[in-house]
Amino acid sequence: MTAPSAPGDRSTDYTVVIPTLGRPSLTACLAALAAAEGPPPRRVILVDDRPLDDCTPLPADIPRTLRDRTVTVPGCARGPAAARNTGWRAAGGTPWIVFLDDDVLPGPAWARELVADLAAATPRTAGVSARIDVPLPSGREPTDWERNTAGLATSRWITADMAYRRAALECVGGFDERFRRAFREDADLALRVLTTGWTLAEGRRRTTHPVRPADRWVSVRLQAGNADDVLMTRRHGRGWWRRAQAPRGRLPGHLAVTAAAAGALLCGAAGKRGGAAALAALWLAGTAEFAWARIAPGPRTREEARTMALTSVLIPPAATAHWLRGLLRHRRIAPVDPWGGAHPAPEVRPRPAPERV
Repeated sequence: MTAPSAPGDRSTDYTVVIPTLGRPSLTACLAALAAAEGPPPRRVILVDDRPLDDCTPLPADIPRTLRDRTVTVPGCARGPAAARNTGWRAAGGTPWIVFLDDDVLPGPAWARELVADLAAATPRTAGVSARIDVPLPSGREPTDWERNTAGLATSRWITADMAYRRAALECVGGFDERFRRAFREDADLALRVLTTGWTLAEGRRRTTHPVRPADRWVSVRLQAGNADDVLMTRRHGRGWWRRAQAPRGRLPGHLAVTAAAAGALLCGAAGKRGGAAALAALWLAGTAEFAWARIAPGPRTREEARTMALTSVLIPPAATAHWLRGLLRHRRIAPVDPWGGAHPAPEVRPRPAPERV
């Protein structure tokens, strides 16, 4: 008995879905996609996730070889998870959907390597990841932000370049649109897909993810992801870090440092100088340790040290505030039900060995 034809479709036809806010990097991404050696995508779907009141065309040059197969659909500014759902549902009957970020550069042989990845997939393979390269500067140590971006090279199942079988996306309902930022929505999808019996594979195609420019406060803004981590825990339990092979982060330390600061302020207001001094010392020690942990590996320039010192003061309370916001917002979220509206992966049975004469 063979697997159903739709989930077990061995076709390597694919559609590329790129959610975008119209960043300048989109033009370079499309140019690299058009130049890649190998079979082109059946369609390229750009999901314009800018607000609906922004009616200007996407500021991107679409290469001539892709113009007749590229369409733009509105994403309504609901975040990358919702934008990807909009994109793959508009892709027609293509058996494979390849999600790309608008700031990546597919490699020179990307299309050929992608088709090889898809051809090697079994009927139970829901998705195939790419190998992500993050170029770092030569001649100096990377900055904190550059090291943060470099972590993408070892992240699992990230949608910077991830191919999913359409049948698997339909099985689990696509991305969870409660993830409004480009953070954890890919890990959530992967865990739900694995829970329903599909498998995920690592491909051989290569994609470059450059380090995009960022201002001094980017690390503080990234602390909003602590609310998404609460959603992940509600959905997948406390062991999701290990199953997703995701770094645990420093949230426990941030909570302790923030509690020490708050305690020092309260003791000071109550006139308890001894307690205030002790808690202030704990806050200072924790903040200094955190700042040095970020300064020590880096280039240690004056500007980098100043940025690390300033943001190391702000990150713990920001992380704590977003974590508390997540606890409040997601307090009623139920754990993932593997079969709640999903269909199991196709059962693949080995073919009987041919009889010998």
